Amino acid sequence: MVILMAVYKEEKTNTWRAVYRYTDWNGERKQTQKRGFKTKREAQAWEREQLNKTSADLDMTFKSFVDLYTADMKTRLKENTWATKDHIIRTKLLPYFGKLKMCNITAQQIITWQNEMMNHKDENGKPYSPVYLKTVHNQLSSIFNHAVRYYNLRENPCKKAGSMGKKKNREMLLWTKEE
Repeated sequence: MVILMAVYKEEKTNTWRAVYRYTDWNGERKQTQKRGFKTKREAQAWEREQLNKTSADLDMTFKSFVDLYTADMKTRLKENTWATKDHIIRTKLLPYFGKLKMCNITAQQIITWQNEMMNHKDENGKPYSPVYLKTVHNQLSSIFNHAVRYYNLRENPCKKAGSMGKKKNREMLLWTKEE
């Protein structure tokens, strides 16, 4: 895989532009660019992130890996299943893990996040249900399992941290006609 990268100053707009050329998995040459960076450092950071994505290096941010995960998994799942996953990723996982590097996320960080989720109360003062907590944890774990299985992450930190919540909700009591 041949990769060429360059950062240019655009004099008219006084901003920076990063150009990134690479050869994809089936040998086609591709080019992508992004404009409007205020500093050269920001443009170079974007460039590095693109390099990590293309080379499947887990030195990338969690958010960038989620983009890869989405590309890999979205077409394999039913629309509603993906919608649920996407909502949990956007609202519960990215705000906490988004800027962290995939290879640096630890079991301790997962435990801290779990504690935050378990202590969360909505506007009515109600906590998340144990079944929902389990679902949210499973989504995070599935992202790390994907990284372990296909992108050579050493281990899933969610396994070390342990699960949260419960698999099944309490039994619902229903009245019969006789009762």
